[in-house]
Amino acid sequence: MAIDMVAQIRANPKYQELRSKRSSFGWWLTLLMMVVYYGYISLIAWNKPFLSQPIGAGVTTIGVPIGMGVIIFTIVITGIYVRRANNEFDRLTREILEDVSK
Repeated sequence: MAIDMVAQIRANPKYQELRSKRSSFGWWLTLLMMVVYYGYISLIAWNKPFLSQPIGAGVTTIGVPIGMGVIIFTIVITGIYVRRANNEFDRLTREILEDVSK
């Protein structure tokens, strides 16, 4: 019985749509995160003088807010993924399960 249900789910066009959208969206967010993270690491590796410039008259350097920006960016894209998953991906999952359980 369960194997039959799995086959029905895999054959459902909405399941193919869900897989395609979720995978594509995940890869785009992964690419964005890698660009931001490795861009920051590249700055650390090859342009230390830029990152070590103080901001104003204090001891905080440019690297600190950029590093915080990387962390905030990570939280933001996680929120974007969760929001889309909770709305679009969960809706498609419900529709697939409803189609299969008929």
